[in-house]
Amino acid sequence: MKRNPRKLRWTKAFRKAAGKEMVVDSSLMFAARRNEPVRYNRELVQTTLDAMERIEQIRKKRERAFYKNRMRGNKSKDLAEDKKLVESHPEILRQLDVEVRRAAAKQATLLEQTSEEDIAMEETAIETEQPIAIKLKNKRKNKVNQ
Repeated sequence: MKRNPRKLRWTKAFRKAAGKEMVVDSSLMFAARRNEPVRYNRELVQTTLDAMERIEQIRKKRERAFYKNRMRGNKSKDLAEDKKLVESHPEILRQLDVEVRRAAAKQATLLEQTSEEDIAMEETAIETEQPIAIKLKNKRKNKVNQ
């Protein structure tokens, strides 16, 4: 079954036509195949490998900039959608406010409990501070038993 590649969303042709992928970029030209065999030269290979790394860095930087430029308007669009959602369903904010208050109260009680426990531990440690006795086992006895 024949299909138009510009209508299939997963094809490169669609992505380029829809502006989702870079179309004109000099770094993409290096990926093109060349049919000219070149005689092996160690220095040429080394410079080519270095150039390939640098070209890859440049390509990634340009792709990142392209993506950020495409996504620039999303914040305002998301904010508008959120405002519309809140206007249509105001109970969502009330529920969220109640949940936030509960979480804050729970956190405060946990902090109080831990601070009280710490104070109690310090007091008991001060009262019952005794030297620690270390028991040493007889090494000869251990060797015989093993």
